[in-house]
Amino acid sequence: MTYTIDRMISGVGIADVDVRARKALADHGFGVLTEIDVKATMKKKLDVEMPAYRILGACNPKMAQQAIGIEPRVGAMPPCNVILREVEVSAIDPVASMQAIENAELTAVAGEVRDLLAKAVTAI
Repeated sequence: MTYTIDRMISGVGIADVDVRARKALADHGFGVLTEIDVKATMKKKLDVEMPAYRILGACNPKMAQQAIGIEPRVGAMPPCNVILREVEVSAIDPVASMQAIENAELTAVAGEVRDLLAKAVTAI
C-alpha cells in the first residue's frame, strides 16, 4: 500500500509550489499549522546541501475535531504532512497512517480527509 498522495510538478520553483500548495490546501479546508524548511535545517545542523524540501503540517479543523471526538489519542499522530519539492508534492495518506488505530469510524473520517487531500494535491 502506498502511504502518500503524489503529484509531479515541473517548470516551477519551490516558491511557486509553496504558494500553490497553500492555496489548494486552504481551498479544501486545510490550514498550515507548522512548516519545516528541511533544506535550511540540514544546512544549519549538518552543513549539508540538499535540494529544496519543505514539510507543511496541514490540518482541517472540522475533520480534526471529528477525529478527536472519535479517538481522543489520535492527536499523537502527526498532522496531515505535505512535502514540497521542486519536482513533486506528496501528502500523507491518512488512511495508511491511521492503520495502527483499530477504529472503523476513525478509518471512515481518515477516508474523507484523504479525499480532500487528494483534491488539494490535484489542484496544485
